[in-house]
Amino acid sequence: MDDQTRIELEAAAFRALRAHLMEERTDVQNIDMMNLAGFCRNCLSRWYQEAAAEKGIEMSQTEARETFYGMPMSEWKAKYQTDASPEKQAAFETAFKENVTDKG
Repeated sequence: MDDQTRIELEAAAFRALRAHLMEERTDVQNIDMMNLAGFCRNCLSRWYQEAAAEKGIEMSQTEARETFYGMPMSEWKAKYQTDASPEKQAAFETAFKENVTDKG
């Protein structure tokens, strides 16, 4: 497989994941994704922002999240985010530390 085809397939897979999380599985909470998989929608939007920066494209965190969520973060939270139990919040602290802050 040539590089361009591989890139196109990877981009298509990413778009499918994004659509799945934005449109089909809005019920899946970010905290659950982070606790189970070590990443969430915010991670995906951050990776998108970082990829843009590598190409010299300036993009704020807000812009990246709106691109990934398809709406402002505040609107997403109001529509889809539910309260997390204290147990989920504690598990999130660990997952975030292991998967985001310790990446140095």
